[in-house]
Amino acid sequence: MSRSLERLRHHFEVERELAGRLRASTRAERPAMFKALYDELFQRVPDHPRLTRRDSAEASRRKAEGQMRLLSSFLNGETTLVEFAPGDCRLAYMAAAVVKKVVGVDISDQRSEEDRAAAPPNFELVVYDGYTLDQPFGAADVVFSFQFLEHLHPDDVAPHFELARHLLRPGGWYVFDTPHRLSGPHDVSRYFGDELQCFHFQEWTFREMIALLGPFGFDPVRPIKKARCLGAVASAGLLVVERVLSLLPRALARRLAVRLFSTVSVGAQASGGRTSSALG
Repeated sequence: MSRSLERLRHHFEVERELAGRLRASTRAERPAMFKALYDELFQRVPDHPRLTRRDSAEASRRKAEGQMRLLSSFLNGETTLVEFAPGDCRLAYMAAAVVKKVVGVDISDQRSEEDRAAAPPNFELVVYDGYTLDQPFGAADVVFSFQFLEHLHPDDVAPHFELARHLLRPGGWYVFDTPHRLSGPHDVSRYFGDELQCFHFQEWTFREMIALLGPFGFDPVRPIKKARCLGAVASAGLLVVERVLSLLPRALARRLAVRLFSTVSVGAQASGGRTSSALG
């Protein structure tokens, strides 16, 4: 349903206030604050899209299928997959049919009772505090997240990538999708300016993400297009186009980026192993 400018403004002001609280929080405070602040957001903004747009089972299935297309070239029957923030676990259950094991990692169990009962035997959900995860080094062949990184507190980005690298065996892959900065903001901030002020704490370009990941032990880091990692030449070409867009006036850059770069989809390989066949 469409909302009036007045209701969008209300949503923006409430979410900006709550995001400010979270931004000012300490690491020790955040695990408890995150759920509480979202609960408060939904209480104070009853027309929030997350409340008014309940995904049907069919819509949830289509969303999971899209995520599987992003992941498919990285998976096989021997893969152990770890998914951060699996939500209703629809993607995790789908992946369980083609891999050895799936571990979902979240701060709470968001599944319905029906979905819990339908869990595949090779699926495990691990509820954690957002920081400490009792999993051994190299436990995963593939780590996955979708529209998750932008919600991390700025101080939690580095610990997250350290954790992802810890989980991956050498040569394993972190595959993720997050909104692209040039086509953003992608939260309610977009209606009231060019700066992120709400629960998207950061958005990146491909170039920024590649530079960010290197120090955490990921190399190569390749953009994903049409469910495949681009090769070195194609990746370089994409970065040139992205750089040209970044030099344009903001409004024009956004209009073009919406068509070319709505998200940053990346395959980042844990250094220390052979480059896998997922590379184009």
